Amino acid sequence: MIAIRGAAAADAAAIAAIYAPHVLSGTASFEIEPPDTRMMRSRMAASEGLYPWLVATNGEHSAEGGGGVIGYAYATQFRERPAYRYVVETTIYMADVAQRSGMGRLLYEALIDTLREQGFVHAVGRIALPNEASIRVHESVGFRRAGVYREVGYKHGQWIDVGIWQCQLNEPRVPPVEPRKFSDVGVVRV
Repeated sequence: MIAIRGAAAADAAAIAAIYAPHVLSGTASFEIEPPDTRMMRSRMAASEGLYPWLVATNGEHSAEGGGGVIGYAYATQFRERPAYRYVVETTIYMADVAQRSGMGRLLYEALIDTLREQGFVHAVGRIALPNEASIRVHESVGFRRAGVYREVGYKHGQWIDVGIWQCQLNEPRVPPVEPRKFSDVGVVRV
């Protein structure tokens, strides 16, 4: 049975393990060295209760975290300037065993639904190109192509383009409403 829940600090090792192959042998991430468990836990804590980190699990372990994690998705600050605070950047990674199972879409839908409930206005996703699987999952949850940065990353002996996808989460208001903390909203799955 698959479950989607908020990530716990105890999930950091599993999250780091899922991410490492993407860093070491793929081009989806522009990092060169995979972060260890401590660094991943630090990144999760940096969300300060505002930005969600979600995990999909195979249902074998408890809500306190630990094992059974087959994928994760999260949102982060889009840019540092205060005027950007209504927009988030999103990311999703799945373990190899969960690729092309439909679980990525379910996990990403839960993240998007949660961000909507929090009151964010837009989500932005960056995709190293080419990556048809990532494009499909982004577009399946409402993202639309917004542009391309040409040859902005160099990894594994090649220059890589980065596509920008954008998803409207809520209607922009004037004045805007401050987003609610993830810690106040919890995981939402509409």
